[in-house]
Amino acid sequence: MNLKPARIQTILLVLCMGLTSITLAQSDFRSDSSKIVTKLFAQQVCWNKGDIDCFMQTYWRSDSLKFIGKDGITYGWQATIDRYRKKYPDQSYMGSLSFNVLEMEYLGTNTIMLVGKWDLIRAMGDVGGHFTLIWKRIADEWMIITDHTS
Repeated sequence: MNLKPARIQTILLVLCMGLTSITLAQSDFRSDSSKIVTKLFAQQVCWNKGDIDCFMQTYWRSDSLKFIGKDGITYGWQATIDRYRKKYPDQSYMGSLSFNVLEMEYLGTNTIMLVGKWDLIRAMGDVGGHFTLIWKRIADEWMIITDHTS
């Protein structure tokens, strides 16, 4: 194959642009995932203070929010906070929460999936499980739009 210098330059330029895009995407992912993990652990602090209102700050305040748990799907921010208040009426039910992030993945430019583990230490008995959170960048803020916790 006989490549002309101009053709070689074009190929090299395209390869460099591709590598630059990959590097920028990796940098964006590190930055975005760091912001999300910071918000997740802020939720943990809120929970451990017994402050469900603070805990819910990270959830999308929309009727389109979805929380999926063992009782089925709860639609909407208000219904989700009402569910939390009913299931965890005081600090003894809330206990001490800890999160462990297992993996994160871009689902699109403004959407990230986070898979993790949760543990709740309580006098009445410890519980725990796994969760999948779908985070979406809305008005330049990362918000949970779907929470599937088991």
